[in-house]
Amino acid sequence: MSANNPQPAVHITPQTPLLPAIQAWEIYLKDQDRSPHTIKAFMGDLNLLANYLPPDRNLGAITTGDLNHFLKWLQDGRGVPCSPKTLARRITSLKSFFRWLCEGGTILDNPAEKVIQRSVISPLPIVLSPDEQTKVVEAAQAYRKKAKPDARPYALISLLLNTSIKKGECLAININHLELDAPQPYLFVRYANPNYRYKERKIDLPQEWLDIYEEYLSQYQPSGPIFPWSPRRLEYLLEEIGENAGIEKHLSFAMCRWTSALNDWRNGMEQEKIRQKLGISKVQWREVSMKLRKLAARINGAEE
Repeated sequence: MSANNPQPAVHITPQTPLLPAIQAWEIYLKDQDRSPHTIKAFMGDLNLLANYLPPDRNLGAITTGDLNHFLKWLQDGRGVPCSPKTLARRITSLKSFFRWLCEGGTILDNPAEKVIQRSVISPLPIVLSPDEQTKVVEAAQAYRKKAKPDARPYALISLLLNTSIKKGECLAININHLELDAPQPYLFVRYANPNYRYKERKIDLPQEWLDIYEEYLSQYQPSGPIFPWSPRRLEYLLEEIGENAGIEKHLSFAMCRWTSALNDWRNGMEQEKIRQKLGISKVQWREVSMKLRKLAARINGAEE
């Protein structure tokens, strides 16, 4: 079974019980280099279905009604709370599994096709207000004026607020990912895993960050990653900046990412450019853009 072929193992037929088919799907997902967390979640969801259905129920006998009764049981009959987000993921697991079986020719009809997907919109993210951004930047700047000047806090916070990059992307930046001699200097966000190459992108760097970066280089002289510290160490640094700024919010990578995207939105950047800058798909952008619109309306209302 190759990584690009949805064909299930040859021994899987409509008469095969559910558990062997689940095991074959797990092998397929691993061949596809899917995230271990995703595979673990999918397997847990499908094993729940296997435990729910009669043990003699084979693949070809599973109906849409069976799946709907299973989902009803998850919500009301199992005795274990099932959040809307978890339920939505379990429906996704069912749809993915039976689509794989159908596309591979194991079953002719997909019983999960007519199961209604439950869309779940997560709460609005917490962002920095314009006033809080000013305080955070000023707190980071203050490190440069200490007895032992330190440009690292400002280099970090300025990069995050200007580029909208994620924590993992920030930690993965190497010196050679920065193209500083180009007419418009940029950061090349790169991924070692080829499955995530679609997330790679170039993000313009402002002159103000280039200036602080030179100062930072002279102090720390990194030779590989530009921030050669553990994720937790940099998280502590952001928390410290937030505390020194006197804001009540817990300053984080995610907060900086959303704040940066919101700044671009409020500054009138084209939506497609914001999506590309964030490195997300058009499907993901639907929810993200809705949240940015609501956040912008909230801040605009607070400023009036």
